[in-house]
Amino acid sequence: MSAPLALALRQGVVAAVLAASLPLLMHLPGRVALGVGAVGLAAGASALTRPLPSWLRVALVLLVSGAVVTGFGFRVGRDAGSALLLAMLVLKLSELRDIDDARRLVAFALFAPFAAFLQDQGPLTLALGLAGALGILAALSRLAREDSPSPTFRAEARRLGQLVVLGLPLAAAGFWLFPRLPTPLWGLPENAMARSGISERMSPGDWIDLMADDRPAFRVRFDGPRPPTEQLYWRGPVLSRFDGRTWTRNPWIDALPPPTLDAPPQTGVTYTVTLEPTDRRYVFALESPADWPASLQLGGEASLMSKDPLRGLAQFRLRATPAAPFQPRLPASARPGYLALPPGFNPRTLARAAEWRQESPEPRAYIQRVLSWFNAEHAYSLSAPPLGRHTADEFLFDTQEGFCEHFASAFVILMRGAGLPARVVTGYVGGVRNPIGDYWVVRQMDAHAWAEVWLDGEGWVRVDPTAAVAPERIFDTLEDQAGGGLAAGLGPVFDFGDSLREAWNNFVVRYDALRQVQLLERLGVRNADPSKVGLAFIVAAGLALGLTLLLLARRPASTVDPLEREWRRYLRRWARRGFAKRDDETALAFAARVARSVPEATGGLVPLAQRWSRLRYADPASEGRDVLRQDLRRGRPPPLSRH
Repeated sequence: MSAPLALALRQGVVAAVLAASLPLLMHLPGRVALGVGAVGLAAGASALTRPLPSWLRVALVLLVSGAVVTGFGFRVGRDAGSALLLAMLVLKLSELRDIDDARRLVAFALFAPFAAFLQDQGPLTLALGLAGALGILAALSRLAREDSPSPTFRAEARRLGQLVVLGLPLAAAGFWLFPRLPTPLWGLPENAMARSGISERMSPGDWIDLMADDRPAFRVRFDGPRPPTEQLYWRGPVLSRFDGRTWTRNPWIDALPPPTLDAPPQTGVTYTVTLEPTDRRYVFALESPADWPASLQLGGEASLMSKDPLRGLAQFRLRATPAAPFQPRLPASARPGYLALPPGFNPRTLARAAEWRQESPEPRAYIQRVLSWFNAEHAYSLSAPPLGRHTADEFLFDTQEGFCEHFASAFVILMRGAGLPARVVTGYVGGVRNPIGDYWVVRQMDAHAWAEVWLDGEGWVRVDPTAAVAPERIFDTLEDQAGGGLAAGLGPVFDFGDSLREAWNNFVVRYDALRQVQLLERLGVRNADPSKVGLAFIVAAGLALGLTLLLLARRPASTVDPLEREWRRYLRRWARRGFAKRDDETALAFAARVARSVPEATGGLVPLAQRWSRLRYADPASEGRDVLRQDLRRGRPPPLSRH
């Protein structure tokens, strides 16, 4: 059985494990994070006081496991597995009692900061993960020398810092030159997909949580002046299939040729968009796209799409011209899909559409009449009540309040009911300028839905029915509507944090295989294929290891026990008086030999040698070490009178 763990060392192990758990904990779903965090604090407290009963530990295992499984919606995957391992890690704290427990626990805890990087690679995760890893390394270092005297915090921190610095050259070689994979090794975290925002489906009222989500969807840098605010429509999925409740995308659209968008060369606005990972192919771009890289393509409904899912940060340089009607000829095969409505839904809305279209046969007059009705009798509200079977009927005639989803859905139904091809377009509008980084942030709360109506001889025309009711609400986010207050006062702090994240994304997260080749070209390596990249890494890693070994060889020996160092200095004073200690001679034997020649040493050297032997070998953890060091430092051989 291993030795029991001293309280001070136990406290350090508990602190290290909790610190290592924090970066992963912050990326768990809210209720799961609260549950695991509470169990971790309780288990840590039991490690410092008295152990939990066995029955309670078993109950906690079952409770936390169930909470993790239900919190992840019974999905089995990497993120749920990481959360379950974290729960087991913090529960293991309740069993911390001896040195062996501590070593196993600390070694196990190393997975947590590294697993956090599967969720996020931002600067905050890096800072917390680095702090947790350093805490674990410090605990491992201390556990490896549990029988040695405890160094001061300053000495321990200096030693750990030196070890970390020695590893930096190899780490730099690995980051810059280790061959990069074209896609992430572990793929996209499931929780990232769950919070990715806009998808290929929309039901009136479903976006209410999205409207309060201030996480960035993408960031934009314009080459010149920003376009007018009313032109900032970032086009995404186009939804044309309606089942009575939900709008979805029609897969047969992919078979249609992309529409022709007339764009004069070298006109419009040029910008760079950096999108957060979504695991989908949509690239939210300004209407109307004019130029795009070869990795993108224009879909059949004029939305830009990547050829591969966006599983990591993606950056594209694009050009757009002001939105204008397009596709004046609608393929005959597509027209029925843009007029289809499910039978048995929204009878009042369809009756109103037929009546008004008969009274206003000219399409634009009919559209204007619908928009005037929206403006006169309907209100914009984020607290709209839920709708039942007939979503358009209930919204238009009963509740008469809603937000963009309600207006866009009802408007398209009214258009189709009048025989006008129409569809719902989803995406984002507006954006907020970051004055520190001089770029624009479009957040999830900027999500928006509008409509397009096909007019004979013109083509698809954008109509935003929400603008007919509350134009100021289209480009105002929730915090804009709240006005001033604490959020406004903290604005510069948020701007600085986001600019730091944007710089980190560009410098670190987006360092991919292409940038690696560009780096090697700047270093003089032309046409860097994978074999040349691998060779460059081997050379750089070899140089880094050589430098590390050189520094280790030249590093002064600083591992000598301070008490032993003081004892050796004391012995050198005796050696200068002609009494040198032999290598095969113990401290007590040396003191006895000197005492036989110098009786005065009996009161000085002999008791010091006895205390030294006891503290060095018999009782190394005694608190008398500092006192003995001071006595050795003051100790001087007496004047010699040989007999």
